[in-house]
Amino acid sequence: ITISSAVIIPFAPCVFFSTGDERSRESPAPAEAQMQAGAEGSGRVNRCCWKCSVTQLKKIFWGVAVVLGVCSSWSGSTQLAKLTFKKFDAPFTLTWFATNWNFLFFPLYYLGHVFKSAEKQSPKQRYRECCRFFGDNGLTLKVFFTKAAPFGVLWTLTNYLYLHAIKKINTTDVSVLFCCNKAFVFLLSWIVLRDRFMGVRIVAAIFAIAGIVMMTYADGFHSHSVIGIALVVGSASMSALYKVLFKLLLGSAKFGEAALFLSVLAVFNVLFVTCIPVILYFTKVEYWSSFDIIPWGNLCGFSILLLTFNILLNFGIAITYPTLISLGIVLSVPVNAVVDHYTSEIVFNSVRVIAIIIIGLGFLLLLLPEEWDVWVIKLLTRLKVRKKEEIPEGNGDIASGLPNKSRRTRPSMSSFAH
Repeated sequence: ITISSAVIIPFAPCVFFSTGDERSRESPAPAEAQMQAGAEGSGRVNRCCWKCSVTQLKKIFWGVAVVLGVCSSWSGSTQLAKLTFKKFDAPFTLTWFATNWNFLFFPLYYLGHVFKSAEKQSPKQRYRECCRFFGDNGLTLKVFFTKAAPFGVLWTLTNYLYLHAIKKINTTDVSVLFCCNKAFVFLLSWIVLRDRFMGVRIVAAIFAIAGIVMMTYADGFHSHSVIGIALVVGSASMSALYKVLFKLLLGSAKFGEAALFLSVLAVFNVLFVTCIPVILYFTKVEYWSSFDIIPWGNLCGFSILLLTFNILLNFGIAITYPTLISLGIVLSVPVNAVVDHYTSEIVFNSVRVIAIIIIGLGFLLLLLPEEWDVWVIKLLTRLKVRKKEEIPEGNGDIASGLPNKSRRTRPSMSSFAH
């Protein structure tokens, strides 16, 4: 039992019972029966269409809400991380602190299960059922190190490289360059998973690579900007590798299984990654003189925004379309650009603007479904058929008008002869 995968509004048809005289109890005539059957059939169709339209409208409404949530949480976490580094220059410690909040995934999912599911299960029963995702034996020590630990490492690297890049370059460049991870996912899926080849996605990958090169050129190939761009590209690559390996090793997961998996990553982070911030502190790579100067409000705010972003990204498909969720990531780019324009000294020259547009266009091309070309061909074929049907109808009207005119003129000609 999982959280419902679609929002369905119950719309029961109304049934009216009437009492009348003896004639109303008699069986209707065949013509009347056909009329009643036709009316009932049209009523059912109208009710079905109304139900579908209401469901779709509600799904689109929730989609807009999720898009705004994804956009605000992603851009907000990026800006808050930039602000935090002015007081607390420790990107890896921030990564470790925010990853620990992943432990809340499974408890939050279980709360949703309690409120939504008709058959309630205890936390232990729900945990055991979700553990089947890891295999018949559940979450054993071997499975933890072979199927969970590698993803914990990739998760930490993705977030750390992204946060470290924010220290080097502005948030607009970081957010737009991270959008290239979708192109990297396609390339890795095509090579490793043998996914279907699509020319439009190859074009999108070329756009992403061209945008990266142009973004590097926008600042004149300075070492500071080159390092920052390399860090973002590395973060996008780790994110793509995470997604492809997940599909290769674990396949697809239900909502409860995904929530448990993300909580397991938090456990791995506490057990095996905690030592790294400690080492960085004592080696003074990430050092702070007193715990009182740590901006705990910024750290908790960043962690909450990142947790919200991951919740919407992983579980938003339960209430809306996946494409709308992906649009929220793209919309965070102009939001960060506006914030950077007023808070930093970013220069939006022509090269940077073109690079942002090219990467954004490549990201949107990757959102096209696999059978988009078939849909376009069907649409063009229907348009051609409609044009062909309109032309004969127009010719028929002209042809039908000529005989009528000849019939009207003949009597006058015969009377004129007499």
